[in-house]
Amino acid sequence: MHQAPRQASDMSSLLDALANASSRPRYAFMVLNLIAEVARPDGSAGPFIKRQGASISLRDWLSDALTPMGGRDPKRLALAARVRSELERDGRLPADEMAIRTMIDAEVLERVRTSAKTNLSRAVSELVGAGLLRRHYQGYCFDHQNRGAQRHVVYTLIGRSKCLLSRTSGPAAQPGRQGQLHLL
Repeated sequence: MHQAPRQASDMSSLLDALANASSRPRYAFMVLNLIAEVARPDGSAGPFIKRQGASISLRDWLSDALTPMGGRDPKRLALAARVRSELERDGRLPADEMAIRTMIDAEVLERVRTSAKTNLSRAVSELVGAGLLRRHYQGYCFDHQNRGAQRHVVYTLIGRSKCLLSRTSGPAAQPGRQGQLHLL
């Protein structure tokens, strides 16, 4: 008996599109998944996410969420040592060891967040080019395709990436609770 060719699932089609469009497909997939976690039913997320009663920009939240992926990276460990030596050289280290660690951790986090935003922008540009994500900037006066003038990014899942929405629209997803994860 002859079987008809099997049609690819939405997820396998998405993974194929990512493999062909992105220089870092695993990273791009993580970005899409995180956006899907906080997206509204129409697939859009941002410009701000509610976290522990505070509002944080979508880009900052995504950057912070992706930061642990490089926690054991030798470059990250070297960065902490470099920050400590810079603070020592400038005479800005406090006397208390706990305060020193807090100061170093804060500076490392800021530098890592800046680097993560660069990586995020590169991945998003590839996703936009692949037709998996749309980006616009919302804010002061009117929405626009370009940032600036106090505008903040909004990402919208489109095309094959919309299959990620069905995975996050179960009982854990509650309308009006953007950016809050609920454990089952």
